[in-house]
Amino acid sequence: MTAGRLATIPFFKEPGIELSTYETRCHWRRFDENEVLVDYDDISTDVYFLASGEVRILNRSQSGKEVILGEMRGGAFFGELAALDGIGRSANVTALTRGEVCVVPAPIFRQMIFASEAIADRLFRLLAKRVRELNTRLMEHALLDLRHRLYAELLRLSVPRAGGDGERVVTPPPYHHVLAARIGCRREQVTREFTVMAADGLIDRTRGALVIRRPDLLEARVAEALREDN
Repeated sequence: MTAGRLATIPFFKEPGIELSTYETRCHWRRFDENEVLVDYDDISTDVYFLASGEVRILNRSQSGKEVILGEMRGGAFFGELAALDGIGRSANVTALTRGEVCVVPAPIFRQMIFASEAIADRLFRLLAKRVRELNTRLMEHALLDLRHRLYAELLRLSVPRAGGDGERVVTPPPYHHVLAARIGCRREQVTREFTVMAADGLIDRTRGALVIRRPDLLEARVAEALREDN
């Protein structure tokens, strides 16, 4: 049954329009771990709303080198760029876990945006946020060395540690090759930096988490590196 399920998607919360009009024109489907939901240059234009599960978004150079752009979990969505401009997919989206998506055809997605000021405003704000995030990462790649890019990425991935007195955690602990693909380097370089950080008491690996002991120091070092470049 799909009746009423669109309203469970955060993006469509309090839309100011009757969602039942669009329910039967969208479809829900489950996906498996490692399944490719969207690939580079696909000509499809559907928008995917994650009801559950986790996916990874990555890009690939002509030489085959992959750069991880990020991960998404339930409540997020992807594919909106192709729905808006009709151009082939700019990234690959692969499932990290099993899950379920609501697939909204591009014409329906556009109709909903134009019909609802609340939905349109939500989309504009999200696109603006993504542009700002990409600008930040572009600046980091252009101005920071490997060490400081790693600091910045760990801070971005982390959340405050409960009862940790200013500490932050990344859960689950990130694989070194995944971090390397996120910041544009080799796995061995990430491993060397982790060894130095552990020896300096900046990080600690516990069961199920990477603990950042001094996030304030990492933030200060990144800020200083950006100032020095300027």
